[in-house]
Amino acid sequence: MAEITLPQLGETVTEGTITRWFKKVGDTIVADEPLFEVSTDKVDTEVPSPIAGTLTEIRVAEGETVAVGTVIAVVGGADAAPAPPPVAAPAPVPAPAPVVTPVPAPVIAPAPAPAPVATPAPAPAPVATAPVVAAQSNKLLSPVVRRLVNEHGINIDALQGTGPGGRITREDVLDYIDRNGLATQTTPAPAPVAAPAPIAAPAPVQAPVSAPAPAPAPAVSRAALGDREQVIPLTKIRRLTGSHMVMSLETSPHAFTVVEVDYANVDKTRGSVKESWKSSEGFSLTYLPFISRAVVDALAEFPHLNASIDGDNLVVHSYVDLGIAVDLDYAGLLVPVVRSADAKRLRAIAREIHDLATRARGRKLSPDEITGGTFTLSNNGSAGALIAMPIINQPQVAILSTDAIVRKPVVVAMPDGSESIAIHPMGHLSMSWDHRAFDGAYAGRFLSRVKQILETQDWSAEL
Repeated sequence: MAEITLPQLGETVTEGTITRWFKKVGDTIVADEPLFEVSTDKVDTEVPSPIAGTLTEIRVAEGETVAVGTVIAVVGGADAAPAPPPVAAPAPVPAPAPVVTPVPAPVIAPAPAPAPVATPAPAPAPVATAPVVAAQSNKLLSPVVRRLVNEHGINIDALQGTGPGGRITREDVLDYIDRNGLATQTTPAPAPVAAPAPIAAPAPVQAPVSAPAPAPAPAVSRAALGDREQVIPLTKIRRLTGSHMVMSLETSPHAFTVVEVDYANVDKTRGSVKESWKSSEGFSLTYLPFISRAVVDALAEFPHLNASIDGDNLVVHSYVDLGIAVDLDYAGLLVPVVRSADAKRLRAIAREIHDLATRARGRKLSPDEITGGTFTLSNNGSAGALIAMPIINQPQVAILSTDAIVRKPVVVAMPDGSESIAIHPMGHLSMSWDHRAFDGAYAGRFLSRVKQILETQDWSAEL
């Protein structure tokens, strides 16, 4: 027998929701064939079985959320036909149904007090109909989504899913709630929920009834507080990102270096192939692939930037796995990785960046595509930032921000040796780096080399 656990699906992922089992108890499994599908805040992915054998037990049902490392299934040898015994184990799972029976019991208790009973009576009605909303649909919902749907009495068929395969995500439900003003409409619902607790004493029941003012409190997490402010709970990806960044700042002695780059040389090539590139590749040729290629070339000359800290050791990598930070429509960041970027030319890098970014926004990346980078680029320039100070992606030792490129007057050298003023596309490259790994001179020379490559390389030869 071998236990199957929920794997680590990213450096900051701590739990996942089992959304689908591809096998049932008693089925034969081949190593590396898809066994189950899991959804996290970062990815939705199919996970292959690490071993071959017979699935003898499923311990985590579809829709359940568990922590990384939790045993979710058991696989026996190919001859492990005693699968039926475990089937008996899931049988008790229906037991929770009777647990629902005791819930009505407390509601009957207040019968002796006609007045209070009449007040809470309307409350159970919405509570009873809400679960039916989700139950009436056979759509697969995560526990968080199901709870939100039930709490707000939403018809599941009215929701448009934006997740993989049209799955309804938490943000889909929250957006629907905001659009339809359900946050304030459902505010009274939480008040009756508090009533069952003090049902034994009629007095507490009267308190909420006589003081409707506190009613907005339960909706404070999402609804507007008056007309002047709104409190929105941090999403899980926001909380995890924050924790990771705080950890990084506490771990690395951050330093910061900036250079300004003249992109006129890049524009010569980029402008000449702009239309043909879009026609043949299906996407626009941006500055990012050029910067990526220049960074990869410069890292070969300054290898201590392509490294990781391991305790008191600097681990210098002989390959470049280039991380590209991707914005998820302001909902968070993912950093998919261009593997072996040092072995790829500009066109291949551009294609891979586009593919990874597209799939990142659709939450269609696999776990191994967002882990293990050796150097990271954060493309803040696409959002218009003039200079940004990014935080190092641990355990790496540097992260480079590609900032906004704008046209402005600069001094240029003329062919006869004189100087003149011209309008060129200019932009900053801003780098945060770990002072344990090297000093300012090393960081400055690396950035100067990246600048030199961008300003002097024959980019047409790359294409």
